[in-house]
Amino acid sequence: MRRAMTITVLIATAGLMTACGSGGDAKKERADKGTATSSSKPASEGHDKTYEVTFEVGGEGKSSVYYNLDTNRSEQVTLPWEKSDNLTLNSTERKVGITVSVVPGPVKLSNGQLAAAPCSITVDGKKVAEEPGGVDGKHMCEYTLR
Repeated sequence: MRRAMTITVLIATAGLMTACGSGGDAKKERADKGTATSSSKPASEGHDKTYEVTFEVGGEGKSSVYYNLDTNRSEQVTLPWEKSDNLTLNSTERKVGITVSVVPGPVKLSNGQLAAAPCSITVDGKKVAEEPGGVDGKHMCEYTLR
């Protein structure tokens, strides 16, 4: 009896996980949407909201930068570096929130020591996250859009 109950629970759980597993399509749909101009819903419906997100990494020289906007990306860049893009969230994504982040690679300080470069995130013209860089600290900037 106990074995039959366990099997029934496992089958039900697998069915629920399969039904809820369509999140990958939502990510693909969001990635395919691109900028606000390619959104399939008119802005007048008020369900979607487009944000202009700008990442900035300070310092001098070359470094790597890892960032998450609509997908994770990595670039070798010349500092200072700036990246701006529009990100459109539907009403469900806005309820849950989407985290955007930038992780600067190391830069050489004046004393020759390697440390994280300073970074910031600006959303719709307002600075929402800032990290001074250096050897101490968080070494990344992140913000949740809603």
